Amino acid sequence: MMINSYKDRLRSDDDIVKGKEDTINCCDRPNLECRKGDNVCLNCGMILGRNLVGNERRAYTIEEINKRRRTEPRWREFGPRTMLPNTKTDSKGRLIGAKGKTLFSRLSKIQNSLVSSIERNFWEAKPKLKMLASKLNIPEYIKETAWKVYCVVAKRKLTMGRSIDGFIAAALYAAIRVHEFPRLLEEVCECSLTPRRTVHRSLGMIVKEVLPKLGLKYKPITAEQLVFRFGNDLGLPMGTQKKAINMLIKASKNGLLRTGKDPKGLAASVIYMAAKLTNQRKTQAEVSEIAKVTEVTLRSRSKQIKDKLLKSKL
Repeated sequence: MMINSYKDRLRSDDDIVKGKEDTINCCDRPNLECRKGDNVCLNCGMILGRNLVGNERRAYTIEEINKRRRTEPRWREFGPRTMLPNTKTDSKGRLIGAKGKTLFSRLSKIQNSLVSSIERNFWEAKPKLKMLASKLNIPEYIKETAWKVYCVVAKRKLTMGRSIDGFIAAALYAAIRVHEFPRLLEEVCECSLTPRRTVHRSLGMIVKEVLPKLGLKYKPITAEQLVFRFGNDLGLPMGTQKKAINMLIKASKNGLLRTGKDPKGLAASVIYMAAKLTNQRKTQAEVSEIAKVTEVTLRSRSKQIKDKLLKSKL
């Protein structure tokens, strides 16, 4: 007899598993278990029936979606989903009939009820973070940390009334500092086309409110980390870079005050002095351009370090 009703089919499959194990001759000792929707005998491998999931209910509000959802949403990385506009013509300019208008109006209504504000935020933020990380050549593990930071920012509604671009750049720079990756704030601002002031304000909120919640520690960039970065950018040999590091360590031991001084200026000055001593001639303009500091800063920091190194010799 053919089973017409869907519920009857569900009941019949249930009966196969629960009440009819003795009537099925699969093997001497049947041992039934559900594997990927099929009832399988583990002893002989015979498939005895399917477990069909039924009683699906539609969800329209945010509360219903959260209550009935079985899996977490997967955010695709290619931008926001297609929106259904309330226009009278289709993409080719032809007029939409009355039936078409009713259909698209209903679909648009359902779609708007299913998309929350945080989801729309994520749809916009994810591609921007991916593009920015690609421009700066940031490793995948730092990008993942930045996305975790931004998720907390969005869930705590810190982005309301503020720039998403600023928070994306700030989250990425915070992740860079957490993992001690040699990238500068100026580079992040330049690639994201966001003013430094906006990124700095967003970064302050992330460091105070978000990083402690995630158990992450913000580690300020040091001059030692930048010495190797600038040395590689200038094409200097490793011997010169090591000499620059030793000069910086000696000057610090002899009382060089680093508080209130930009680490970029200190790193650039020791690189310039070490290049001079090892006959790797680099002009002040070249070094200051790579380090993104002025030549005046380079000269004043070099003079301070020289004074400290002369004291050690005396």
